Order: sequence, then C-alpha cells, then structure tokens
Amino acid sequence: MSRVTVRLPDIFLERLNAAVAKLDRSRAEIIRHAIERYLDDFDDHSIAVDRLADPNDPVLDWDEVKREHLDPF
Repeated sequence: MSRVTVRLPDIFLERLNAAVAKLDRSRAEIIRHAIERYLDDFDDHSIAVDRLADPNDPVLDWDEVKREHLDPF
C-alpha cells in the first residue's frame, strides 16, 4: 500500500477527528472510505456523461416511461 500526504484546512481536520471519535475508526480508514465513495461517484458520473454524449444512446421521454411503468393496465 502506498502512502500519500495531504494538507487539509483545519475545519476538515476537526471534522475528521470528530468522525474518528464517533466511529472508533482510524483517520486512514475514514479517509480511504471517503476516497473510495468519491471515486465510485466519479465513475458513475463519468458513465452518465459518456452516455449523454453518445448520439446512439436513446433519450427517453418521461411521460412515455411514466405511462409504461406507473399507469394501471
């Protein structure tokens, strides 16, 4: 595992320390988890942007989707 050094604003460090105390986890665990969640969200966002930019990916009409899935038979 690699080591990375970062500089944080004091308020972030205070909030991180509060999370450490509340969760009984190390700073490193909380930071790793936060980065993992951020990168997962980033990946999801990148996929969505790629799909929006793809002219072959169909755009759905909300009213049509609603009728197909929410209206009674």
